[in-house]
Amino acid sequence: MKTIRLLYPDFVSGGLETYHFGANLLAHILPLNPNQPLIRVNIAEPSGEQYPITDGIYAKEQVISGIKNAMEAIEMEQPDKIITIGGNCIVSQASFDYLHGRYENVGVIWIDTHPDVSSPKDGNPNAHAMVLASLMGKGDNSLTSLMKNKKFTAGQILYVGLQPIHAYQQQFLDQQGVQYKIQDKTFLSDGEIKAFTDKFEHILVHLDIDVLDEHFFHSTYFANPELKGDGSGGGKMTMERLTEILQLISRNADVVGFTIAEYLPFDEHKLYKMFKSIRLFNE
Repeated sequence: MKTIRLLYPDFVSGGLETYHFGANLLAHILPLNPNQPLIRVNIAEPSGEQYPITDGIYAKEQVISGIKNAMEAIEMEQPDKIITIGGNCIVSQASFDYLHGRYENVGVIWIDTHPDVSSPKDGNPNAHAMVLASLMGKGDNSLTSLMKNKKFTAGQILYVGLQPIHAYQQQFLDQQGVQYKIQDKTFLSDGEIKAFTDKFEHILVHLDIDVLDEHFFHSTYFANPELKGDGSGGGKMTMERLTEILQLISRNADVVGFTIAEYLPFDEHKLYKMFKSIRLFNE
C-alpha cells in the first residue's frame, strides 16, 4: 500500500496567509515516517496581494488552479492512501475525489465545527466553506465540475463536533437528506461513530482544527480576536476527546484518507515575520 503525504498549503480559499505558514509547519509536526513521501502541491507563496471576488468566490482563479495542481500531483503518484496537510478545508476536494474513485464503499467523517456546505450566493466568498457541498455535487459548478469521480451522497457523511449552523446551511442539509446532530451540548457517542464506520469498508477523515475549543487550543481561527468570519462560533472539543475519537476511528475502520485543515498558528507566524525582518537572518 502506497501512502503519500500531500502538502497543500492553500491559503486563498480562506483569505489568510497564516494557512500557508501553518501547513508547512504542520508538515514538521507530524511524526516522521520515511515510508510516506511528502508530495508538494504547487501553490504560489503569499505576497500580501489582495485578490478579486469573481462570481462570489474570493481568488476564484487561484482556488481552481490549486485544486487542479493537487489533482495532478495525486494522479502522478497514484497512491492507495493520502494524508492531506492543509491549508484550509478546500484541500479535501482533490484527495477525497481521487480516493472515491479508487474505492467503492467509502464513508466520510467530517470532524468540524461547521458543515462546509455554503455557496457563493450565501455571502461568504471563501471557498473553504463550500468544499463538502462541492464533493456532494451540489456546490458551485466551477468547483464541482473539477471532480472526476462520482459524487458523495448524504448517507456517506457523518458530522462530528458540529456546532449551531446558519439557516441556509440547515436548509441545504435538510434538502439533501444529510443526517446531522448539533453537538453544542454533547458530542456523538463512541457507539454512534462506530455504527457509522461499520457501514463502510473504507473511511475518509476530514479534521478541521477549529473543532477544538479555542480557549484551550489557540492555533485556531476563533482564538484570534481580530477575526470576525461569517458569524459562526468556535469549537467545543478538547484535545483529549478528539484523541479518543480519532483512535476509535483508527481501530474500527480502514482509513484511506486523512485531511488536517485549518491549522492557524498565529503566534508562530508572527515570530517568523519578526525574524524575517531582521537583516542577519537574510544575509
